[in-house]
Amino acid sequence: MQFIEALKLKSKLFFLFILITLGLVSVGIMGTMNVESMKKNLDSVYFGSLVPVTELNEMLQVYHGGLASILYKAKSSEVNRDKTSAKIELSLNKINKIWNSYKSHFKRDNELDYIEYVNIEIKNVNYYFVTMLRYVRKNNNLEELSIVSLEKNVSHIHTVLQKLITYEVDMAKYERKVFLSKYEKAMFRLTVVLGLIILAVLIISYSVFRSIQSDHTKLEEASKKLKKLNKKLENVSYTDSLTSMHNRRYFNLVYERELKRAKRTHSYITFMMLDIDFFKQYNDTYGHLEGDNTLKSVAKVLKEVLQRPSDFVFRLGGEEFGVLLTQTDESSSAKMARDICDAVRDIKIAHSASKANEFVTISIGVVCCIADDALNEDLLLSRADEMLYEAKDTGRDRYIITSNVNENTVGSIDELTAS
Repeated sequence: MQFIEALKLKSKLFFLFILITLGLVSVGIMGTMNVESMKKNLDSVYFGSLVPVTELNEMLQVYHGGLASILYKAKSSEVNRDKTSAKIELSLNKINKIWNSYKSHFKRDNELDYIEYVNIEIKNVNYYFVTMLRYVRKNNNLEELSIVSLEKNVSHIHTVLQKLITYEVDMAKYERKVFLSKYEKAMFRLTVVLGLIILAVLIISYSVFRSIQSDHTKLEEASKKLKKLNKKLENVSYTDSLTSMHNRRYFNLVYERELKRAKRTHSYITFMMLDIDFFKQYNDTYGHLEGDNTLKSVAKVLKEVLQRPSDFVFRLGGEEFGVLLTQTDESSSAKMARDICDAVRDIKIAHSASKANEFVTISIGVVCCIADDALNEDLLLSRADEMLYEAKDTGRDRYIITSNVNENTVGSIDELTAS
């Protein structure tokens, strides 16, 4: 079984095919051999018993219906001398031919003595008929033929041949009994051998199938593990390692997808660009390690505020974050931006180097509009960037929102400042 386990899947299937083929070939060979054996036994019974009995009966018929009958007719003058002579000669030749054929068949050693005895008796009786033949040829008057001598010879040869026929019939019965015994033993052996072959094929086939099933299970498990690893790899490729937020690469994917959807349904789409105020000065004052902690804290706030399925939050790079909202109008987008500014300020991370507040704050540029086929995706991003710089220029710790995405328009339509 270790050999089967070592084979590859294709090799196992090929091995199973060869095994079944060999099993079927073995069954065919065993069946052919036993059928051939039974054929030989049938030949032995048929030709060893039926043919000899037929030949002996045919000899008796010639003695009675050929020789005795023609001499009876000759005595009663029913046939002439020439016809009688020809009939006797023909019958004797036929008897000799049949007897020679009978003797040519296979004979057992214990049968030879009796066969020789019968052979002598046939020669004696035939000699009598040869004498009758000479008598018929020499004499025209056949009425003087001795019927007693004729009947005595015919009766004697009948008794001799009948004993031989009885013996052949008994031997046929014996051969049939032997044949049936051999047949039953052969069928039993065939059944046992075929049963063992089928059992062996089933056992090995079961082992091969179990091994194939095991390989299939392992393959499925490996496939599941590979899918999980691919998923993890995909998540890693789309996730910022510091904040565990989606990164710029994932933003590009989601932004393109959601913008196409908004264009198709002519629904609202909002993009926010967020930046931590005076973050360079924060790093210079508190160190980059604290700067990383601050980035994590801000990311946590963004995740807590933006929890709807249609809210997407990204770290675009450095201290810059991005928020993409779908199906959110201007009023709701403005409220969301204000809540973000308030939530970041409320975590009260000290920032002594900030000119906007004693705590860490953020500035947000917001663009909210109804998407249509004419909306330029690059313009949506550039307008959000413009709003972010305007928020910084007007004092930071605030958001600026606009719904105007016309390429010829610079500046904001509405300006809202966080409290």
